[in-house]
Amino acid sequence: MASINEAIGFLASRLRQIGIFIALLVIVILFQVLTGGALLQPNNVSNIIVQNSYILILAIGMVMVIIAGHIDLSVGSVAAFVGAMTGVMIQSWDFPWWAAILGGLVVGALVGAWQGYWIAFVRIPAFIVTLAGMLIFRGLTQIVLGSRQITPFPTEYRALGGGFLPDPSGGTSYLEWVTVGLGVLATLFLVVGQMRQRAARVKLNVEDEPLAWFITKLAFMAVLILGVTYLLSSFRGTPIVLVVLGALVVVYSAVMNRSVFGRHIYAIGGNLHAAELSGIKTKWVDFYLFVNIGVLSALAGIVFTGRLNSAGPGAGNLFELDAIAAAFIGGAAVQGGIGTITGAITGGLIMGVLNNGMSLMGVGTDYQQFIKGMVLLIAVAFDVMNKRRAARSSK
Repeated sequence: MASINEAIGFLASRLRQIGIFIALLVIVILFQVLTGGALLQPNNVSNIIVQNSYILILAIGMVMVIIAGHIDLSVGSVAAFVGAMTGVMIQSWDFPWWAAILGGLVVGALVGAWQGYWIAFVRIPAFIVTLAGMLIFRGLTQIVLGSRQITPFPTEYRALGGGFLPDPSGGTSYLEWVTVGLGVLATLFLVVGQMRQRAARVKLNVEDEPLAWFITKLAFMAVLILGVTYLLSSFRGTPIVLVVLGALVVVYSAVMNRSVFGRHIYAIGGNLHAAELSGIKTKWVDFYLFVNIGVLSALAGIVFTGRLNSAGPGAGNLFELDAIAAAFIGGAAVQGGIGTITGAITGGLIMGVLNNGMSLMGVGTDYQQFIKGMVLLIAVAFDVMNKRRAARSSK
């Protein structure tokens, strides 16, 4: 009984972080019922992942920028610009597909460096610089394309956005065993990693998570991974972009949680003046943050272009709003200093399931926009009210 009460108290203290996972679960169950079971059909689960992959990639970079106390309104335009540039590289400059992808990432880094310079060293607010960037790179996209679409792209290029890992059985097996193996490995990696981290915290006497909640959380995540693995292996296997996304989540979670650079980002967002006094090179941190989100925007643009097999002037429209919404729904604080990579991914999945579920139900885009806007407003309002309640209780 004591351990249960302890777990309940812990849940109450972490309501904001835990609430988004509960919200995702509730939304999935709700739409599974409302769509008559269509939401969790294997082909639809695969579609949700592929259709939202570029937003999830952008959300990783966006949450890092928001944690540092900035915002980036240009990511959709940068994604469209890079997609257009890779199209020109392949069709007009005769680049091989892999060179076009690398070239696109370099272009994204240069765009990020351009914007990062004005933000970090000239000290123009990121809102203004990236608002200008949104217009600049949307215009450059139209100039590069000449207001026309570039299509088609090589099969290997398209595979990044909509391809699947090869099936050794040639489609004759009920389950795609490469996917099953990857799912089992991911589950083992998660369980072992979480147990090692908890053991380290216990050894340092800084563990505050009750054992009952730790076991429950770990079991839920393992079941979730294995469940998604089963659904994907029942269809066409693992989307290539899911492997890319998984690698990004692992790498960037380690950067934010264990690296000096990650701690500096949190410090700058928490208190910029204190970070400067402590010796953190805040200008260079800001600069590299925008180089990073430039590269991730480029990757998102390549994934989106490959999935559509077309680079068009209207590509990337409103991507920045979806990425910002994913970060805030996932627990990022408006004033900076708070947020996680996994939270942003969860927020992006909430938006993706909402989009997909409402589309399956035949809900119009007007109502979809209204509902997504209300979800974002409620998520931020919940965060603000929690902080005010905590401030009052600490007095």
